[in-house]
Amino acid sequence: MSTRLRDFTPSVSPYGNRGTGPVRSQHPRYVTLTPPCSAACPAGENIRAWLELAMQGRYRAAWEKLTEENPMPAVHGRVCYHPCESGCNRGEVDEAVSIHAVERFLGDMATREGWEFHKLRSDTDKRVLIVGAGPAGLSAAYHLARLGHKVEIREAGPIAGGMMHFGIPAYRMPRAELAADVARIVNLGVRITLNHKVTDLMDEKEQGGFDAVFLAIGAGLGKRVEIPARDAAKVLDAVNLLHETSSETPPLLGRRVVVYGGGNTAMDAARTAKRLGATETIIVYRRDREHMPAHSFEADEAIEEGVKIRWLTTIKEISGSDLQVERMEIDAEGRPQPTGEIETLSADAVVLALGQQTDSGFLKNVPGLEFTPDGAVVVSGEMMTGATGVFAGGDMVPAQQSVTISTGHGKRAARHIDAWLRGETYSEPPPQPVADFATLHLPVYSDAEQSAQAHLSETVRMGGFQEIIKGLTTKEARYEAARCYSCGQCYECDNCFAACPEEAIVKHGPGRGYRIDLTKCTGCSSCYDQCPCGALDMIAEEPPHA
Repeated sequence: MSTRLRDFTPSVSPYGNRGTGPVRSQHPRYVTLTPPCSAACPAGENIRAWLELAMQGRYRAAWEKLTEENPMPAVHGRVCYHPCESGCNRGEVDEAVSIHAVERFLGDMATREGWEFHKLRSDTDKRVLIVGAGPAGLSAAYHLARLGHKVEIREAGPIAGGMMHFGIPAYRMPRAELAADVARIVNLGVRITLNHKVTDLMDEKEQGGFDAVFLAIGAGLGKRVEIPARDAAKVLDAVNLLHETSSETPPLLGRRVVVYGGGNTAMDAARTAKRLGATETIIVYRRDREHMPAHSFEADEAIEEGVKIRWLTTIKEISGSDLQVERMEIDAEGRPQPTGEIETLSADAVVLALGQQTDSGFLKNVPGLEFTPDGAVVVSGEMMTGATGVFAGGDMVPAQQSVTISTGHGKRAARHIDAWLRGETYSEPPPQPVADFATLHLPVYSDAEQSAQAHLSETVRMGGFQEIIKGLTTKEARYEAARCYSCGQCYECDNCFAACPEEAIVKHGPGRGYRIDLTKCTGCSSCYDQCPCGALDMIAEEPPHA
């Protein structure tokens, strides 16, 4: 959390040009800026809008606004690493708005109340094949179905959800809530064919009479590393460990487990090993905590559950149950360098958590496709591959990997596919400038601490894979939504109306905003100085004509 600000007294220079005088030099204008939360959201949610509706207690309207961009709020309210909150201006005052917790609340309420999606356009005669029922595929299917297209997803696995089901442990992503979000997409008319592995893409496209294809197979293969091994202890991949555990066929790991890696998957693998009965679980990572790719709270929760972490350590060799590990040190460029100091650890199983890559071998014969050296599929700005009518997104294209990034890819791809099917081109609307903290004017504020989500006790949560974090109550969710500053958008607080000495602010009534009567405005900027959310800007007057 940022250092809390205590003094919001504005600094006013007696020498500044206030804009008044015989000739006005500036005048105010109402603007709508991009809030930092939405600017940071990989799914492009209009967070400010749905928080406002939730604050008013209009929960279904809030859910409908949220799902205009993201069809799976119950999922994302749990598994998204909420970069929106890192940018939240409220964090400069006390604590960021707990956006993900309100999102989860709305998603869970939708399931309890049986809310369903509706189509935005009447049905077309266009058919789209989606390969993969993970977050990117499900998101694309949802948006395309709402636009009236016939969509079929073909999924190699037995359950829709992809890595949301097989790669994220149930203590973070309970399966019932995931299934409910998927079922709502199916109810739009999306057909999902399970246990169907696509091996010849162009044949499937032709035989099915599909007009376009969206590839969303994810990155389900664990990356390997060459470690000398003689009669090694059991060595397995973290992706397989999580997949087999989610399939209720967990491997036997033994009492002592070493997890090699420092990402979020490594943390999940170590915590899963503890739940599977390991008495000692150690994460070995070659960098220090400052440079680890895992989110800090993931490491904190792992440590709370008894996982040990050996920073600045790398595995050199595995011999039976003994691991030769070397201490590392960080150089001036932040890279780990060997020290020559060798230690021995013992382990019954070693879990490799070194990242994931795409199993794109079945695409090698598709004409026009290009691949990066690690097998990712190259796409254009419109998310189309080198093969006409074949689009791709999610973890299988060059980008950062997360559920929310993949969901955003699915939405973008759907809009480009829809335009392509109609013989048009889709252009992303240019974003407005971001309303950072300096944009706000907060001479008066109240402390409003964040609503904390309760955690199960360590004893209870280590007894199985039940969800470890509880959701917000209705009262807590509404309170949390009310903590939003509405950065960059007027919420009709009347501060400008009260501040204007010339009565130049004209009120249009609730929900209709204000306007500036420039025949009365002197350009004094009192309204601008009193606008808490930065929804007013001062515009320089054009010089008078001679």
